[in-house]
Amino acid sequence: MSLYFQAKSYLRHWLLKVDEHSIHSPFFFDFYKNVLAKNEPPTCFEKLEKLRTDLLSNQTKIVVEDMGAGSIELKKNTRSLSDIANTSLAQKNYCELYYRIAKHLKAKKIVELGTSLGVTTLYLAELASARVITFEGSHSIANIALTNFEYFEKNNIKLIEGNLNTTLHNFLQETEKINLVLMDANHRYEPTLKYFTLLMKRVNESSIIIMDDIHRSEEMEKAWEWVKANELVYGTIDLYQCGIVFFEPSLNKQHYVFSLSKKKN
Repeated sequence: MSLYFQAKSYLRHWLLKVDEHSIHSPFFFDFYKNVLAKNEPPTCFEKLEKLRTDLLSNQTKIVVEDMGAGSIELKKNTRSLSDIANTSLAQKNYCELYYRIAKHLKAKKIVELGTSLGVTTLYLAELASARVITFEGSHSIANIALTNFEYFEKNNIKLIEGNLNTTLHNFLQETEKINLVLMDANHRYEPTLKYFTLLMKRVNESSIIIMDDIHRSEEMEKAWEWVKANELVYGTIDLYQCGIVFFEPSLNKQHYVFSLSKKKN
């Protein structure tokens, strides 16, 4: 993403954002107060944040297999774990938010597209009643994530490795309704729409889909606008870093722009 595009995109978001005093919908006001504006206890995720710190300083190099952004060609490159962590790990306040959303939904089945090193997955798996199914395309990165899952003794995580174009389709043929989806894999227009369309077939009115990096590029902003206009989408929240999608018909096409502050514990 160019610095010009990033600045323009953020300025537009800043001009459009509102706070709780501008929310007229009881549904969104409740979601704002009880999910977005909540804070976690200071020690709630200390161990997971220790893992993040360790990964950010780990100079171990691995060969990463990458399909590329929408490419059918397998590419390989050598990267350090610290570099992967710096570019792919969701920020702490967003990881906590994803956990709160899962808790708010009392989610039983959570799908994550893009495991990376597994930190966000572990946050979601803190909801003991949930089964987290996470998809990762790179074999070497998947192995690191599996090691982290084993270290934290999380038995409610299933990692599916391979090309998402194949693995997601096969999984959705066999699964029942999904409560929560976190899309953080291929950040291109066509794949995003493809995966979103597939996932919509397995959600219900109370489900939520979270799209990461909706302002990452013109392509992703275009994809976000397509999602907002979709006839089965009845409400959205734009947090700049991610977009939250609701399927409850009573919301009657309401769209809000908020900011998620970095709370101090």
